[in-house]
Amino acid sequence: MMKPGKFISIAVGMIISLPLMGEEMKITLQEAIAIAKVQSVDAAVAINELRSAYWQYKSFRADQLPEINLSASLPNYNRNYDTYQQEDGSYTYVRNNYLGMDGTLSIDQNIPFTGGKVSINTSLDYLKQMDNRNGKLFMSIPFALTYSQPIMGTNRMKWERKIQPVKYREAQAKFASDMEEITMRTINYYFNLLLAKENLNISRQNLANSRKLHEAAKAKRKMGQISENDLLQMELNVLDSQSELSGNGSSLHSAMFQLRSFLGLDSSVVIEPVIPHTFECPPLSYEDVLQKALANNHFSQNILRRKLEAQYEVAAAKGDIRSITLFAQVGYTGTGEALRRAYSNLNNNQVIQVGVKMPILDWGKRRGRVKMAQSNQEMVESRLKQESLNFNQNIFIVTEQFNNQMMLLQNASLADTIARKRYRTNVETFLAGKISTLDLNDSQTRKDRARQKYLNEMFWWWYYYYQIRSITLWDYINEAPIMADFDKTLNL
Repeated sequence: MMKPGKFISIAVGMIISLPLMGEEMKITLQEAIAIAKVQSVDAAVAINELRSAYWQYKSFRADQLPEINLSASLPNYNRNYDTYQQEDGSYTYVRNNYLGMDGTLSIDQNIPFTGGKVSINTSLDYLKQMDNRNGKLFMSIPFALTYSQPIMGTNRMKWERKIQPVKYREAQAKFASDMEEITMRTINYYFNLLLAKENLNISRQNLANSRKLHEAAKAKRKMGQISENDLLQMELNVLDSQSELSGNGSSLHSAMFQLRSFLGLDSSVVIEPVIPHTFECPPLSYEDVLQKALANNHFSQNILRRKLEAQYEVAAAKGDIRSITLFAQVGYTGTGEALRRAYSNLNNNQVIQVGVKMPILDWGKRRGRVKMAQSNQEMVESRLKQESLNFNQNIFIVTEQFNNQMMLLQNASLADTIARKRYRTNVETFLAGKISTLDLNDSQTRKDRARQKYLNEMFWWWYYYYQIRSITLWDYINEAPIMADFDKTLNL
């Protein structure tokens, strides 16, 4: 099977060589799949979902790296009145008229293993009294080290380091599965058009044969070789063939519109589908298919992610029962009327703060949240167990269907060949006057049904094959995993 890069190359080549208005365009099944993976709406949706997951993961990774921040007020002018408490305890209003400027540059780093945060910062403040020409002052913090640490609580960053990589791997595997599901939809639309085209060809051939046989029946009636009833039956066959031809023409237009719309082609393009060839594929083992599915399918990552999220909810609810945070800052501070003195006259500056938030009486609210989170975890685990059983059962069914489909396709192909040969023989026999119109009509009906069944069985063979590819993300022709170039897909 072709790799994603080759699919894209084929699709680009097909798009460049699109026919002019109203021209026919022969498209094989593989070419239709390649076009759908590039320019269908479903492909655009899948790519956007992958891009969203990528940037979410990118944001998580960036949260683990140092962050440089600058905050400043340039300027901050105040001319107003504020309350002021005097020595005797009474209050009065004082007038403010000053210009202030300040700026802080900090380097912040989260610590995933502890859930804390360390910051290194430097700052400079400037204050000028507008009513006093000499009333200006600088304050500097050349260096300060700040550390905050939750002591009893949930380490959110630790859980994020567990969940986010799984979540992104799930998105990548889902994108690959989505591409295979686009293939399955393409196969459905493609074979609908192929069957509609074949039905139209059958109707045309049947109409031509009906007219030919009707003319022969009129000559036989004149010679008294057939009854009036047989002649009328042949005339009815002509009318039925005309009606069938008209209905199949409408079905062809509808099927072509659906495939053309799905592939994103111009409405004037007339698609000419080609009957695809199957390939030899040995029977698949259920154990092997299941093993590949569990290793590659996004379902496994989805199960793991949901388990971790449920565990995190329980841990967060337990950590919310009590909360203690330690805050410490060590650095230097300098002040002066000149900028130089603000950096030369330095004093030690230490701040240690321990914050405690513990419920004394909450009527069991927080413990109730813990019980709710634990119940939700048990419910999630039960659902995941059932979903895993359904997933395994679905793999077993699809594997059995695919293994049986090759035999059904071979039988349908042989039946199609026999039915066409029988119909040609019965036409000659009818013209010789040795069978009735009922036998001739029966052979025609069986011929048409055999052809339709052959195409239908071929559809199911291709559908089951790509369904297994979608589940296992495994290329059974090249015996290799289906890997997408995510950087190229996202234009990174």
